[in-house]
Amino acid sequence: MSRTRVLVHARVRAAVVAALLAPLAACSSSGSTGAPETKVKPSADDRPVTVTVTPTGVRVPAGEPVRVTAAGGRLTSVTVADAEGHRLAGKVAADGRSWVSDRKAVPGAAYKVTAATRTEGGTAKSTKASFTTAPADKVNKVDWRPGAGATVGIAQPISLVFDSPVKNRAEVEKQLKITTSNGTEGSWGWIRDFSGRDRVDWRPKAYWKPGTKVTLNAELNGTDSGADGGWFVRDYTTTFTIGARQVVKVDLDSHRLTLVRDGETVRRIPVSGGTPGGDKRSWRGTAVLMAKEGTINMNSETVGLADAYNKMVDYSMRLTWSGMYAHAAPWNARYFGNSNHSSGCIGMSDANAAWFYGQVRAGDPFEITGKDTKGVVAPGNGFGAWNLSWTEWQQKSALR
Repeated sequence: MSRTRVLVHARVRAAVVAALLAPLAACSSSGSTGAPETKVKPSADDRPVTVTVTPTGVRVPAGEPVRVTAAGGRLTSVTVADAEGHRLAGKVAADGRSWVSDRKAVPGAAYKVTAATRTEGGTAKSTKASFTTAPADKVNKVDWRPGAGATVGIAQPISLVFDSPVKNRAEVEKQLKITTSNGTEGSWGWIRDFSGRDRVDWRPKAYWKPGTKVTLNAELNGTDSGADGGWFVRDYTTTFTIGARQVVKVDLDSHRLTLVRDGETVRRIPVSGGTPGGDKRSWRGTAVLMAKEGTINMNSETVGLADAYNKMVDYSMRLTWSGMYAHAAPWNARYFGNSNHSSGCIGMSDANAAWFYGQVRAGDPFEITGKDTKGVVAPGNGFGAWNLSWTEWQQKSALR
């Protein structure tokens, strides 16, 4: 065989070997730029988290908490805020699967929800949602006492009077938070105000301890009063302090008023109470000084006593809504200390009234005794809750 033919055969064999090996090399090399691209599916642990927000939609009913749940992963944080930036606070459950707002969604609000999540495989992501609530068709408002920053007497209750009826009393009462500086025990009680409106008062088990700091947080925004009552669309708060331990003891039988401070008698004052035997009699029991009103016009026709009187009266201190006051009554001077001859009020001389007016404050208890009276001051006629036993008062709570 010639040398030329040998070289030709060698070249042919080399080409055949190269052709056979080429596909093998392409299959075995993962870095080959000529290899086709393949899509890698995520592992089961790294699939997206499914987030559900309740409520959802437009003009949904208010008055329910916002709920966020997660499936296939965990919630790491949730933010719910309205258009004004007010947030509904809440806490992610220990297992990371749910979050519920502490407060309810309020009427007429637009909420945005941001839920931060983490997959089982550790991938972080956030999900956004939004909803709006229907506006309130009726709004319920509150008048409350005492005012913020006040210093009041040891019998002062916290009192809320509602413009419209409250049928959902338990739900409303749950939103009323009392904080005291010394853990004072007390209870809410629902009563009918003298005006005929629904009212709820909080009184301690016993008279307040002087110096106690008290705060009311009425977190009512978003709470439904019930049928015909409407929605509450704001919160209310007040903070006040309890002053000196003062008790005013009024003995209508001996016609004496005694101011007792910290257990010591400060002064005894001769007085004249309501005329016995009819509608002009005074009330007995514990009345609470509601307000010091100064010089006011008193007209008997406003309290159902025809034309008995119509005059300006100095140093007027209101004890009931029905019109019983302690005040100066110089026209009755001859009766002070010896008989009851007024139209139901507790009258005294100008000098004693001026002094006494300067000593007492709203919230001081007047403990009134006497044989011939109209009866005991009712809980809603001023602040008459002290005329009920502690057990009786507790039973007036909607949460008992």
